[in-house]
Amino acid sequence: MTAALGPGRTVLVTGASGGLGPAVVEAFLAGGWRVVAASRSGRAERRDGLLTVAADLGDEAGVAAAVEAAAADPAAPLRALANLVGGYAAGTRLHETPVATLEAQLALNLRPTWLATRAVLPHLVAAGGGSIVNLSSVIGMVGGDEDFATHAYAASKGGVIALTRGIAVYYAPRGVRCNVICPGVIDTPMAFRSVGDPRIRARLHELQPLTGEPGLPDDVAGAVLYLAGPASRLVTGVVLPVDGGWTAK
Repeated sequence: MTAALGPGRTVLVTGASGGLGPAVVEAFLAGGWRVVAASRSGRAERRDGLLTVAADLGDEAGVAAAVEAAAADPAAPLRALANLVGGYAAGTRLHETPVATLEAQLALNLRPTWLATRAVLPHLVAAGGGSIVNLSSVIGMVGGDEDFATHAYAASKGGVIALTRGIAVYYAPRGVRCNVICPGVIDTPMAFRSVGDPRIRARLHELQPLTGEPGLPDDVAGAVLYLAGPASRLVTGVVLPVDGGWTAK
């Protein structure tokens, strides 16, 4: 028999050990969720309300194992998925980017989101509904200039937005919501180039005029928690920028 990890409802967080992962996991725990946190580098452990599992989320078997762990507690059914897995592989301007880089970015950003969502959807439909929150980027919404001309990355993140909208439309009558968050420059290891480059950082007053500074992981975590929970019960298919005003211009 599987021991209960927490009351009420479970969320599966993929990419949980990445830059945004710890903040999102803690936000869900504070909100009373049972959390199953999956990542390639995650060390299997268990504490109150939290189970961490090591899984290759680009692999069908790894995803299946993570979903099985998330759906294992009948006292806390699987009701949400937060797809945080992804990152920046390489590549800049399209004419300088090899096909292999595009394939690497799709494998890093789009494939794991697609696999995890496909595996979780039957559980949410069977439960009468639930919520999926995907992670894209402002670069999936707007074109990047010389400082942000990462076209393979943009293609992969734009794919996450398109996938989210398709899921939202088709699965709405089945009670499943699907939304996507598009962060701007957030102070995480992945944003080291933007955060650490004095010239790009100086541009944040232009790019993210609300603060002129990088956002914090907690800024994204709050949005994830809102979209996963009942407070957003009438919200689906939304592309939510968390970007200090970048995409408002």
